[in-house]
Amino acid sequence: MTAYSNADIAALAQRLLDHSLPKAEWTHAAHLTATLRLVRTRNADLERDLPNIIRTYNVAVGGVNDDKSGYHETITQAYLAAIRAFDAALPPGLDDAEAARRLLASALGDKDWPLTHWSRERLFTPEARRGWRDPDLRPLDHPPATTG
Repeated sequence: MTAYSNADIAALAQRLLDHSLPKAEWTHAAHLTATLRLVRTRNADLERDLPNIIRTYNVAVGGVNDDKSGYHETITQAYLAAIRAFDAALPPGLDDAEAARRLLASALGDKDWPLTHWSRERLFTPEARRGWRDPDLRPLDHPPATTG
């Protein structure tokens, strides 16, 4: 498991925002940890802002956002809602490093977490990549507020 210090986490989120994070460092753990930091530091309007943050980062590091790769709306919004709920349940005053350690050790730290709620056939469609699609296997404990 990846261990991040408080300084690592602040730098990770900043390097995502300014597009200086090397693509090789944009791992599942980095996705979750950066999102946790953004929830903790600029939570307002993240449903709106996070998609563009990720899309512009992807392009800046040579990636694309299309029907097969890059930004995925359903996965992003599901993780954002789950990470918000996870952070809200943490003891007050917990630093970023310990919060990230606990997050990565939770069920959310498993890259296959979305597949406990969505079938591959539903989740990995262009429609789910472009817009929100409700789970077809099991409802989310904390669905995004912006979904229907």
